[in-house]
Amino acid sequence: MPELDLDYRLPEFDAALADLPATPTSGLANDEHYWSAVRALYRQSDELINLEHGFWGAMAEPVKAMFHHWTERINCETTLLVRPHWSAMMDTVRGEVAAAMGCGIDEIELTRNATEALLALISGYNRLEPGDTVLYSDLDYPCAKDAMEWLRQRRGVTPVHLTIPEPATRENVLDAYARALRAHPRTRLVLLSHVCFATGLVLPVSEIAAMAEAAGAGVIVDAAHSWGQLDFDVPSLGAPFVALNLHKWIGAPLGCGAVHIRLDSLDAIDPYLGDRSWPADDIRSRIHTGSPNFAAWLTVPAALQLHRKIGAHAKEARLRALRNAWVGSVRELPGVEVLTPDDPSMVAGITAFRLHGRKSKADNDAIVGALRERFGVFTVARVGPDSGDVVRVTPAVFTRMQDVERLIEGLGVLAREG
Repeated sequence: MPELDLDYRLPEFDAALADLPATPTSGLANDEHYWSAVRALYRQSDELINLEHGFWGAMAEPVKAMFHHWTERINCETTLLVRPHWSAMMDTVRGEVAAAMGCGIDEIELTRNATEALLALISGYNRLEPGDTVLYSDLDYPCAKDAMEWLRQRRGVTPVHLTIPEPATRENVLDAYARALRAHPRTRLVLLSHVCFATGLVLPVSEIAAMAEAAGAGVIVDAAHSWGQLDFDVPSLGAPFVALNLHKWIGAPLGCGAVHIRLDSLDAIDPYLGDRSWPADDIRSRIHTGSPNFAAWLTVPAALQLHRKIGAHAKEARLRALRNAWVGSVRELPGVEVLTPDDPSMVAGITAFRLHGRKSKADNDAIVGALRERFGVFTVARVGPDSGDVVRVTPAVFTRMQDVERLIEGLGVLAREG
């Protein structure tokens, strides 16, 4: 019977990590020698300057090699490998993910993405009565907003749509949620985006969660874009329910996510469609993914190892420096609206902009097209903010400063053209 060793690493994986310089202790964000070494771990297309790394994150070459290794084994040994080792395999991967998140293995389960986790949490939340209120914002992920609206049919509740102030500050965001909770005293569920998908705004989640729980509401946090882009552990969010991705900023293969349910809040989420595969007091009964991409999940430990080697604090610092480089150059340009503040507690790597008055999908698709065709810079238009559509800019840890300089050039020209 084939053996399964999740501690196994290919020689090229070990060599790549050994060759990576130690993370600098000073001048980290702008140490181009260090970030060139990180960049060398990734294979990138030279067709365009890609500043749209928010959809998912590229695997580093050593992680990709491990993914290919596990893909070969899964497709060669098939059930001979998986059937005898399934339970131990899952316990090992879940244990590593839980440790990286800063919580217990009995508080997490793997999913295929954060969206799957979000929908299971929203649809399964059972502390709602007819006439209660559920609260979400314009900057939440579209399908999560749809799910909160669906609770009107499912639970007989009243969904309330909150508009995040623009321009946002820590104070006016906190005040907006405080006023909404006072205005709707029967609020029993609040959805929060840690890093808002469209604009990159970082919400003060722990403070809002504390307000919401004091008002009697459960809190679901969408951490799809924050884990690995920001340096934090999950308990610090102060929320009982969190949905996360591993295939964005952690660097795992596509198809890897996780759900966190705090142990004292497990009974607030129903077993997934009445799932009886696991006991009701086991978090694994709250999500049922079916057959996953086994090779992707088996690669997660290697992805976490590289993530630790670089360091979440280093990723956060570099991504924010790349963001600050272009925002600092274009914020004062006439006609350019930057959708995130410069307060480092409210922004990381992602930031969106719009040109003045250009708020429609067609407008922003045209801006994306102009940046691509005229300046060789790839970005993406995003819907969601009540104030209008935006263009999102998302660097990666391997993005060069010269890449964002090309964006600065393009935005300068487009702003002058109006």
